[in-house]
Amino acid sequence: MRWNLRLAAANRGIWKASELQRMLADHGLHISAGKLSGLWSGDPASIKLSDLDVICVVLGCEVGELLIPEPDKVQRPGHDDGGQAQPTAASSSSSSPSGRSPVTPKRRDRRSLPPL
Repeated sequence: MRWNLRLAAANRGIWKASELQRMLADHGLHISAGKLSGLWSGDPASIKLSDLDVICVVLGCEVGELLIPEPDKVQRPGHDDGGQAQPTAASSSSSSPSGRSPVTPKRRDRRSLPPL
């Protein structure tokens, strides 16, 4: 995902992070200057959904304008850059579609599990 706050704000005539910070505070979302700097300048590691709601209300936008999907950046397991599958010894001997052995849960207290 690409974070697009700065462009979404600019499209609404908001050019300074401090202006957005004031507008968010007017709607009950008090963000520190440091956190807002991270949101404003680029790629935040996380954001609360409730904060995202307030940002959308303040900017009058949809979540899709702030979070832009980038599916081409997702790498599929077992594929190189050319999209060719990488053969592995495990994939030919395993019955699992992912090429891994199925996980069997075990209890830590050594009691048996209920029947499936």
